Amino acid sequence: MSGGGRFLASSHAFTLAEVLVTLGIIGVVSAMTVPSLMQNHQKKTYVTQLHKVYNEAQQMALQYMTDSNALNLSEAGINSQSKANEFITKYFRIVQTCENQLTPCFADEYKYLNGAVISSYTKNINSYVIASGTSIRAYYKKENEKVLQIMLDTNGSKGPNILGRDLFFIAVYNSGIIDTISSDIATPPLTKQQRDSAASDWKPFGDILNDNWEMTY
Repeated sequence: MSGGGRFLASSHAFTLAEVLVTLGIIGVVSAMTVPSLMQNHQKKTYVTQLHKVYNEAQQMALQYMTDSNALNLSEAGINSQSKANEFITKYFRIVQTCENQLTPCFADEYKYLNGAVISSYTKNINSYVIASGTSIRAYYKKENEKVLQIMLDTNGSKGPNILGRDLFFIAVYNSGIIDTISSDIATPPLTKQQRDSAASDWKPFGDILNDNWEMTY
């Protein structure tokens, strides 16, 4: 053809070997990243539920004082274990009560992140499951500015039942503020250094507060 040109088209298909190598690389990358993504998602789920209960308990403390026209929780009448139980039952919607025992509201055993069994919590007080599925119990212990020590499992008796994952210990102070417990005689909100000095049972909640509601440990 005069004055014209000819275009040559060429194509290249992937060979079976190239496809297998590509799939193998994808598989290796997935094996490396998917577990991490799943773990991060699970952590966010635990923290989201913890934050929800924290907000509810914080509102409860303020409401408890308001209803009694009191300046602090002691003045509002929280001065015994029965009043500690009332703090939980008055405002939370309770779906299950375990009288003077841990189970079946909570699991029968909890562990630290290192696998050691936790044995330091009081077992013969009332436990509850609230509408969200969280298990919760309040232990009355007036000590300096602290009034209540709360144990909660964000997903009830279901696993993993590990402190710092689904299990947390938090403290309600006389002012109504919720924080962790420091080794110092402290007034909330605690400083980062005070939270860092918390004992092992209390440290996970302090770490989450310090890291702006992120589970970075």
